[in-house]
Amino acid sequence: MILKEVLKSIKPLPVEEKKFQLATAVVLKKLVRALPHSKAIVGGSVAKGTWLKGTKEVDIFVAFDYKKYAADSDRLSDHLDAGLKKTYPQRQRLHGSRDYFQVLLQGYTFEIIPILQISKPEQARNITDMSLLHAEWVKKLPQKVKDDIRLAKMFAKANGCYGAESYIGGFSGYVLEILVAYYRSFEALLKQAVAWESKTVIDLKKYYPKKDVFRELNLSKLQSPVIVIDPVDKNRNAAAALSLEKFLLFKKKAKEFLAGPDDCYFRIVPLTLDELRSRTKKNIIYLEIQPLPGKMDVVGTKLLKCFEYLKQQLQPFTVKEAQWQWEGKEAVMYFFIEKRQIEPFSIRTGPPLTMPEQVKSFKTVHKQTYEEYGRVYAKVPREYSQLDQYVNNVLKQPFIKERIQKIKKLVIV
Repeated sequence: MILKEVLKSIKPLPVEEKKFQLATAVVLKKLVRALPHSKAIVGGSVAKGTWLKGTKEVDIFVAFDYKKYAADSDRLSDHLDAGLKKTYPQRQRLHGSRDYFQVLLQGYTFEIIPILQISKPEQARNITDMSLLHAEWVKKLPQKVKDDIRLAKMFAKANGCYGAESYIGGFSGYVLEILVAYYRSFEALLKQAVAWESKTVIDLKKYYPKKDVFRELNLSKLQSPVIVIDPVDKNRNAAAALSLEKFLLFKKKAKEFLAGPDDCYFRIVPLTLDELRSRTKKNIIYLEIQPLPGKMDVVGTKLLKCFEYLKQQLQPFTVKEAQWQWEGKEAVMYFFIEKRQIEPFSIRTGPPLTMPEQVKSFKTVHKQTYEEYGRVYAKVPREYSQLDQYVNNVLKQPFIKERIQKIKKLVIV
């Protein structure tokens, strides 16, 4: 019953679909006029019928003739740009494996992506060339499976497991589509995910008998904790970007949901200070950060590095919980810590007492030393032992300042 209610809340209503279709039709018509020797086709989750209510991003693929452009595929973005120049002068060019363009119209973000029009995987010159083949495969799935894919996507989004970008390392939409199609339902996916072992192989088309995949595919494609063979391209592990962290998180959340089904597992909760305070009253470090401008994958990676650096630097205060969230604008990070004050010195380990010359040198460098368990140790004074001072000092470090634009808000309670 819960899943039926959740599906009802995340599936686009007919009025939303109609509005979307009208806006998209206008863009497609203009692209046909601007690029008469190519085809403009709606792609992504919208074309597949697996999109979620409230979606405002639309992928439109401009397919160039394979025979004419295959040898010149590196310049497809330039060819597309030339055609878009008059029609969409305010377009924004974004860098990717192949550059694409972003146009904002009627409340939607249209991403216009150049591809080669191919009929088989071997013809692809770039991973984006496979996009329409992926869409065609998903479109053939039963409607029940498509609806369950919607549940899987919302579940992954709400629990921080969605997105194959390098700074996320989660499940891409396409991987979730394959997984639900393989297990035939969302609930079956969760039940099987709980039992997943490292290097579980999902081979929907049975391209590889038993575990022959480990002999057939390049080792670099088999580093992910679960191997999902692309049903459209047997030489590709669609889950290659999945990290161990997100793999384990998905398993954990699947187990929790099956033990106590609740619609909270499908709700994205913004990381606000009020929400954090409702969970604990003290020892919270809360940051709102303005990222540097740039390509999302690059900016996201810089934010992730900052988060990991802060978490590591805060370990003397014992980090109990930490998380970050970024949807393309301001980033939010928080840390629940155990202590607000630490010892005014840290312990540095020296050489064993059986090495008298090294011990002598160590004692020369450090003023406060002591011997214990057959070794010499030193008490090294800390510059800051109070949490507030310590955090402010860490945020001034070049490692942080080089990777963000500014700290918009810092709260320590």
